[in-house]
Amino acid sequence: MSEPTAASAGDPLVRVEGLVKHYADAGRDVRVLEGVELEVQRGEKVAIVGESGVGKSTLLHILGALDRPTAGAVRYGGLDVATLGSDELAAFRNRQIGFVFQFHHLLGDFSALENVMMPALVGGERWERAADRAREILVRVGLGARLDHKPGELSGGEQQRVSVARAASLGPPVLLADEPTGNLDPITGEEVQDLLIELNRERSVALIIATHNPRLAAAMDRVLRLHDGRLEPA
Repeated sequence: MSEPTAASAGDPLVRVEGLVKHYADAGRDVRVLEGVELEVQRGEKVAIVGESGVGKSTLLHILGALDRPTAGAVRYGGLDVATLGSDELAAFRNRQIGFVFQFHHLLGDFSALENVMMPALVGGERWERAADRAREILVRVGLGARLDHKPGELSGGEQQRVSVARAASLGPPVLLADEPTGNLDPITGEEVQDLLIELNRERSVALIIATHNPRLAAAMDRVLRLHDGRLEPA
């Protein structure tokens, strides 16, 4: 599989060039992104803010290679993800990008440990190695005593911690988070915010977070506003 080339010192880990996204809706041409430009360095923390419906989630989905742009490019360490076939793209997402969403999207029939193991198992790791890796990150996020609990047996904050652990389990260089505190009370949201920042500091993972939470945005290195299909300093 093609892998991203290592970014040289000072080169961006993620580079977005002229990103455009249009789609058809009931015969209308809906223009969501109109030439987004963005560079993110390894270990940087970036918040993307803006009104509901302006396209923040769409942008994150394209950054995460879950959706394809109408035009423009998303490059990771020099690799244009649009050049990857479907199997290569799935493997790339699994290893290079972690996702945290507002709703945790955990598998209800599986334990916290099994949920966090999923990316490693999908990537072909042996069960024992995947379990060791998942156990280690769950202990790191404060859930060492909840390994065997299913999502329905966990609080909302614990579920989101499992989601963060799953996203970070394979050590991806980039974490994308779409309203990661949006479904949590303020105290629990702050705990998840602190966890994301700690992972950024400990692992030099780049954080790109779409949020309405001003406290979370203020904790980032940069805050960008998505407005009229483009990013601008907030």
